[in-house]
Amino acid sequence: MNQKIGLTENPVVIFDGICSLCNRIVKFIVRKDRKKIFRFTSLQSDFGKQLLSCSAQSGTPANSIILIYKGQIYIRSRAVIQISKLLGGIFSMAFILQIIPRYLSDAFYDLIARNRYQWFGKQDSCMMPDSGTEDRFLI
Repeated sequence: MNQKIGLTENPVVIFDGICSLCNRIVKFIVRKDRKKIFRFTSLQSDFGKQLLSCSAQSGTPANSIILIYKGQIYIRSRAVIQISKLLGGIFSMAFILQIIPRYLSDAFYDLIARNRYQWFGKQDSCMMPDSGTEDRFLI
């Protein structure tokens, strides 16, 4: 699902801040994002809730990773593919995954999303960025 929305020039990743897997993925993106283009906000933050309410009209699921970039909203497997492409290098090879029908890639994504707390754990509070990355997190 790609919807138009205005925000920023930078890609914004909205993630579940209490999900251990999601936090590891965000830390991975921060490490691999050499150009420092990505911005992040959690689903639980005021800003994340605001963005979700804007996109909720379009049926964007609130339990999904969401990427907002250049006026488009990418969710679930398409968000993961787009994030990988934007990271560049070897990760840009993820475009190949677009040949998998969306219903299949989203079904696989949904399986992980439904079980993420059980398989990877849940944190008591949202991840706090360190002093070197705090400017990349939108609150």
